[in-house]
Amino acid sequence: MTTPTPAEERITTEGPVYTVTGGDWDTLLDEDHDDRIVINMGPQHPSTHGVLRLVLELEGETVTQARSVIGYLHTGIEKNCEYRTWTQGVTFVTRMDYLAPIFNEVGYCLAVEKLLEVEVPRRATVARVLLMELNRIGSHLVCLATGGMELGALTGMTAGFREREEVLHLLEFLTGLRMNHAYVRPGGLAQDFPDGWEEKVTEFVALMRSRLPDYDKLLTGQPIWRQRLENVGYLPLDGCLALGATGPILRSAGLPWDLRKVEPYCGYEEYDFEVPTATEADCYARYRLRVAEMHESLKIIEQAVQKMEPGPVMVADRKVAWPAQLSVGSDGMGNTLEHVRKIMGQSMESLIHHFKLVTEGFHVPAGQVYTSVESPRGELGFHLVSDGGTRPVRVHVREPSFVNLQTMPAMSEGGMVADVIAAVASIDPVMGGVDR
Repeated sequence: MTTPTPAEERITTEGPVYTVTGGDWDTLLDEDHDDRIVINMGPQHPSTHGVLRLVLELEGETVTQARSVIGYLHTGIEKNCEYRTWTQGVTFVTRMDYLAPIFNEVGYCLAVEKLLEVEVPRRATVARVLLMELNRIGSHLVCLATGGMELGALTGMTAGFREREEVLHLLEFLTGLRMNHAYVRPGGLAQDFPDGWEEKVTEFVALMRSRLPDYDKLLTGQPIWRQRLENVGYLPLDGCLALGATGPILRSAGLPWDLRKVEPYCGYEEYDFEVPTATEADCYARYRLRVAEMHESLKIIEQAVQKMEPGPVMVADRKVAWPAQLSVGSDGMGNTLEHVRKIMGQSMESLIHHFKLVTEGFHVPAGQVYTSVESPRGELGFHLVSDGGTRPVRVHVREPSFVNLQTMPAMSEGGMVADVIAAVASIDPVMGGVDR
């Protein structure tokens, strides 16, 4: 620091007053300098959109540059699948996008079944559709709830998680688990739905039909909510296409791209439903789209209940069908004493076959395949490579959260730092899928 300049004397009614100043501050203020500041937003979780770190360069409160830093939730799921049998892979992929586990399981199993060239029984296919649409509703509810919490709408958060609990209760009744189900298996399902499932599903649809309009009263028409989201996080159609964005982000820009319609799978061409779109391409449009999609999912669930016919839920090929049509034991894995006695009582050959099927797995013909499903966040694709063995050579996932996260800088740069929160909430990334 430079030597202070001599203090100047100023006479007042109370006597002389001296003002001491430092010469360095005046010279610093006269020099050219950079007003920009770099801050970390995160990594934080409880309970936002996962462990995500955003590095923001600010000029005042305006974001001049934004970039995302990922990898804090890396689990090595893709590589783990390459060291497990084809069936065991289901227990790993279900943990990627943990808010949409059923979609991970179905996408993976569709790819394995394409390599095997097997056709899944109709009852299993319809059940998959029913479970996926239930899961879509649950995922969208979490998006609305966490987005509301981040923006200060705490009532929206409590309402969203209240309804999501209804979804999880129903999924637990149907599959045995609230999350990470491993219920969809190559060739079909682990087991059939329990007795009374039709009544439970019908009650859930009626409950959601009565509660969904509350979100319009609470949020959609709420002036503060609209002003907070309208014209925020704008990303037009050309930007979406350039960055590979899919799901509600792409549909909010006006393109009705939904794989259930454009490339149907699991018999979606038989179902009557609409693909909601908007043209505003902002956070508010994405919010309204997700609410509209929940209404469409309820329509699909009702149709799936009507289409469900009696029959098996696993292919008849005993070299693939594991562990289908087993009653669940106390370990939750289907290894009940009755089943073990049945296997051991048949023949030594059946016991050996069962043992080899469970420990080594089945062989999948050599080749590679790509299949995709429309997850709540967009196109979820699986690229599987087989060398003819009992485990995959390569498992690679086209995860929509990972691709959609690239839109964050385009939505945020040039806007206010507070609007970054709204933009990320409208993207709805799940970091388990991003890092996988």
